[in-house]
Amino acid sequence: MFINFWYPVAKSEEVKADEPFRAQILGLKFVAFRDDQGQAHVLSDTCVHRGGSLGKGWVKNNCVVCPYHGWEFSGDGKCQTVPSVGSDTKPPARAKVDAYPVQEKYGIVFAFLGDQAEEDRLPLYEIPEFGQDGWRANDVHVFEVDYYYERSMENGVDPAHNEFVHPTHGFSGKDPDYRIGDFDVETFDQGHGLWFWYLFNSPALTENGMDQARDFAGELKAGSGTYGPNTLITCIHMTAENWFHQYFFEAPIDGNRTRIFFINTRNCMLDEALDGPVHERNMVIAGQDVVVLSELDPVRTPDSNVKEILMPADRPIAAYREWLQKWENNGWRIDQQAHRALQGDVAVAIPSPGRRTSKNWVLDEIPLVKANAQAQQEAAE
Repeated sequence: MFINFWYPVAKSEEVKADEPFRAQILGLKFVAFRDDQGQAHVLSDTCVHRGGSLGKGWVKNNCVVCPYHGWEFSGDGKCQTVPSVGSDTKPPARAKVDAYPVQEKYGIVFAFLGDQAEEDRLPLYEIPEFGQDGWRANDVHVFEVDYYYERSMENGVDPAHNEFVHPTHGFSGKDPDYRIGDFDVETFDQGHGLWFWYLFNSPALTENGMDQARDFAGELKAGSGTYGPNTLITCIHMTAENWFHQYFFEAPIDGNRTRIFFINTRNCMLDEALDGPVHERNMVIAGQDVVVLSELDPVRTPDSNVKEILMPADRPIAAYREWLQKWENNGWRIDQQAHRALQGDVAVAIPSPGRRTSKNWVLDEIPLVKANAQAQQEAAE
């Protein structure tokens, strides 16, 4: 798990001005709420007074209120009122929690969980066809799975699993001529991930109204890629003109669970009445992945590729892991073992940009794997 990337926190409709929304991401808890202008805010959930959960409190005067002693924290993370000393007394300068940059797109509230300056941040991924004429997007769908997000991301860029996991994408291992042919893995979106296209044989799909999308068997063009550590893109081109483009914004809850925010766009089957059948088919396919991924051992991605036997078809997985190593070399990977050792004894927070401009923070920063300066220099050369 990494800091300094955008993570989905909640569906827009879940973040309200009259009650806080609580979410767990990267093994820590966060609270989201809106001010009276409708602006969404995301803060660290731990009150710096006596450890109360802000997400269990309420919203008042554009602040989230701790339910333990009533301390009020505004959207910038600063405490505005300490009731025990009177509303006319200025709170201590240290009475602040981490507040994170927020963007709201696609019906999702995203937070940048890290301390990078705005000009250095990887931008939130832009869905190019979202809201464009000739395209229709299903409403964002959120679901949780009992496996680590890196395993989920790797599954999304794995061209070899379709034949065996998805009956509608392959022939369940019964095709005597099955093999994965050659394909190119490219750098995606100006050096923020990977991308590849692949042609594979697929059986006819004629159920739940989906025959309008594809009523023939033959070559299906599919593209998959990653953007940052937690955004997955899949393009399914059923014909030269009929396309599904799918986007998965993944939020690791902890080292064993993931919350996935899923958006499907299409330039065919544009009738609103087909939203249900399209969504149903997508979730059937996702469920087939869940069955397999929930039983992987080890749960998390191995620290070394020699602990698994990777084949040529696994080149996208190897490329994804190279990106993860690069971000680890930057010092952005959370040290999960060190964090687990602290839990229950020491409260920590993801460092926010505010820590670059002010001092005297009560909560320690979450432990990170030490940056590899030598690897950074070699990569730059």
